[in-house]
Amino acid sequence: MELQNFVINDVKPLSLTDKISDLKLLFNQLTYSHIPVLNDNIYLGCISETDTHCFDSSITISDCNYAIEGFYVRTTTNWLDVLEAFAQNDSNIMPVLDQHNKYLGYYELNDIIHLFNETPFFAEPGGILIVEKGINDYSFSEISQIVESNDAKLLGAFISKMDGDLVKITIKIGNTSLNEVIQTFRRYSYNIVSGHEDDSYLESLKDRSQYLDKYLNM
Repeated sequence: MELQNFVINDVKPLSLTDKISDLKLLFNQLTYSHIPVLNDNIYLGCISETDTHCFDSSITISDCNYAIEGFYVRTTTNWLDVLEAFAQNDSNIMPVLDQHNKYLGYYELNDIIHLFNETPFFAEPGGILIVEKGINDYSFSEISQIVESNDAKLLGAFISKMDGDLVKITIKIGNTSLNEVIQTFRRYSYNIVSGHEDDSYLESLKDRSQYLDKYLNM
């Protein structure tokens, strides 16, 4: 996935000599959480809108340069790491530097999320399963084998939660009936966390439970 084509320069970075009043005005005109700051064309970092509104409008950015956050990504950073950088820095703008630390522009969070949504994991039809197993007992090779042994296509899988000795794995499976896949996961001692309309085992248990409850209340 080529991200370089999504580098934009709609907002000119400010410099240390610019006043906080200029920064506040820029934030009032934009929806960005941060604005990049350069010094003699060298990228220093970003100042957040939250911090900016705490400063006196008459001072310059250099007077509060301690508030500059030095986060960025490079043109070679893969899109998953770019998404992680957005999340870690609670930002909707991400400065991009080349291998020589030259400032090139920035990514917008919405553009990266749009790319993420176009991946087969989200774009292709199919079903989502969330399975759970011991942290030392699961393997992605086993998960792939379980899915593909049922003539289904694995579109993606990732660890969505780690809780003590258990891991939850979110799996996207190609457009097919998931019932046989679910039953195979159970035979391999995976707990099925997510419910699914194709899971006849769960539906059967639910029907039996309702029948028993009705019988006991007669």
